[in-house]
Amino acid sequence: MKNSVLNFFGILALSATLLTSCSKDDENKNSSPSSTFVINANDFKGQINDGEVILNATTVYKLTGRLQINSGATLTIPAGTKIEGVGGTASFIAVAQGGKINVNGTATNPVVMTSGLATKAPGDWGGLVICGKAPINRVTGGASTAQSEVAELTYGGATSSDNSGTIRYLRLEYCGAAFNSEKEFNGLSLFGVGSGTTVEFVQAFHGSDDGFEFFGGTVNTSNLVSFGNEDDQFDWTEGWNGTNSNWYGKISFGKGNRGIEADNFEQGFANTPLSNPTINNLTLVGPGSVADAKSYPENDALKLRRGTRGVFTNVVVSGWADGFDVEHDESIAGVGTALKANNVTFSDVTRKSTGRTTAVPPATAGVSADVSAVFAETTTATGAGNGVEIPSWATGWTTGL
Repeated sequence: MKNSVLNFFGILALSATLLTSCSKDDENKNSSPSSTFVINANDFKGQINDGEVILNATTVYKLTGRLQINSGATLTIPAGTKIEGVGGTASFIAVAQGGKINVNGTATNPVVMTSGLATKAPGDWGGLVICGKAPINRVTGGASTAQSEVAELTYGGATSSDNSGTIRYLRLEYCGAAFNSEKEFNGLSLFGVGSGTTVEFVQAFHGSDDGFEFFGGTVNTSNLVSFGNEDDQFDWTEGWNGTNSNWYGKISFGKGNRGIEADNFEQGFANTPLSNPTINNLTLVGPGSVADAKSYPENDALKLRRGTRGVFTNVVVSGWADGFDVEHDESIAGVGTALKANNVTFSDVTRKSTGRTTAVPPATAGVSADVSAVFAETTTATGAGNGVEIPSWATGWTTGL
C-alpha cells in the first residue's frame, strides 16, 4: 500500500512538471504562433512574411530598424504594449499591401509607440506607415499605383474596401524623422488605405512633421487627436475620400503651421477621384491670431487648395490668423456646395475666410476671391465634443493635453 501511494504521488509530481514545461513552451510559441519571424525585443526589426506575430504586453520592444509586415502576414499588438524607436529615419513600422496590423489598445491601457532616447524630441524615429490597395489620383481615374514617399512601398489600386487591419487606442509620439526637407515621416501615414481598415482613438503627439496624413484611399476614421506636431495637425492629398468624426487638433510647443492642409493633387488639381472627405465634430486650436510669425509662419486653421472638396459639420476654430484659406480655381468652384463647413464657431480669429484664384503668369500671386460662403457661422458648435477644451473621449489614453 505504501509503495502504491508513493508511486501515485510520484506520477502526480511528474505530471505537474510536464504540464508546467508544456505551458512555458506554449507561452513562448504564442508570441509568434504561426509565423517564421523571430522576435528579438532588444533589436526589433525585420520582415514579417507569413502568419501572425503577436507581441507581449509585458515586454518593451526596441525598434532599431525597419519592421515591415508583408502580404499575407499580420502583426498583432495587445493593450499596454510599448515600442520604442531608436534609429531615426531607419526606425519605423510599415505595413505593405496585403499585410495587416492590429493594435488592440484600450482607453485605460493604450499601445504606445514612442522615442527610446533618454531625452525625447520630435523626429527621434520614423512613425507608422500603412500602404493599401484603395484608389489614388496621381493618374486621373483612380486606377494607378505609386511608391510611398517613405518606406518606398507600392500603394493604390482599385479595391476601395481594402483591409489593412484594425487600430484602436494608439499613441504615436516623437515621430517624423526627416531624410531632407522634402521627405520625412509623419505620425501616421495612410497611403491608399481602404475602408475595410479601422482607425479610431489614435493620438499623434509632438512629431516633427504632420500628425496624420492621408495619401488617397477611402479609409474612415474617428476620435483622432493631433497635438503639438510641428507642421500640420492633419493633411490629405491624392484623392482621399473618407467619413470621419471627432477630430481634435492643437498646435503647441512653439512650432507649427496649420490645423488642416488639404489638397486634391499637387500636379493635377482636377484629377479624379477628387479629395472629398466628410468630417463631423472638428476642433482646431491654433497658437493665437497674433502669434510669432517665425514660429508659426502659416497660422491657418484650414488651408483648402489644389482642387480639394470636403464637407465639415460642427466645427470650432480658435486662435488663428486665418480661419478658412481657400486657394486655386478648382477648390474655389466648390465653395458653398462641395466645399462647405456647417455650424462653425470662431474665437480669436483675425480673418474668417480668405481666397485666392490660381495665379496666371506672369503674375506671381492669385487674385483675391470672396470665399465667405465656405462656412456657415453659429455660436453653438461643440467641435470634437467640448469646444476648445479636451473632449471627454480623449481623457485617460492621450498625453500632453
